[in-house]
Amino acid sequence: MELFILRHGEAGQRLSSNPSDRQRSLTATGKVEVMEVAKALKKFGTKFDLIASSPLKRAYETANIVATVFKMPKKLQTWNELSPEGVRTEVYRKICRLRQEYSILLVGHEPQLSDMVNDIIHANKSKSAKIILRKAGLVRIRIVTCNPSLNGELRWLLTPKILTSK
Repeated sequence: MELFILRHGEAGQRLSSNPSDRQRSLTATGKVEVMEVAKALKKFGTKFDLIASSPLKRAYETANIVATVFKMPKKLQTWNELSPEGVRTEVYRKICRLRQEYSILLVGHEPQLSDMVNDIIHANKSKSAKIILRKAGLVRIRIVTCNPSLNGELRWLLTPKILTSK
């Protein structure tokens, strides 16, 4: 299984007057950046069988842009487990229930996504090695096994700038 993990693009400012930022949208810059990342992935020949997004607006907008570029809006799912308060082990269970030949894109938030990457590739066992995912940054992991836990090998860690450089 190929697992791609994409952090949502740049979003509007978090307002202290709004205690819930679930409806915070991507900025115009964020939308353009995600569009460029999606087009670059398509140009690389990347394919997805499924796109799963956090239900928060900025993540869903990010996932929807990718789904549109890849012409696969019907393959876009919302997973509550990818929300900031979601439980990583539940995401892992969902991943492991999917077909092993699938290529999956997850779209969500920090720090959950970096924690997931570090769990899956076991980078968290070393205090000095920790992967941090920047906005619109992408990770590709080859899942090696689901039992007894989700384990994988890091294939890519790319920033939007690297993805979209010509």
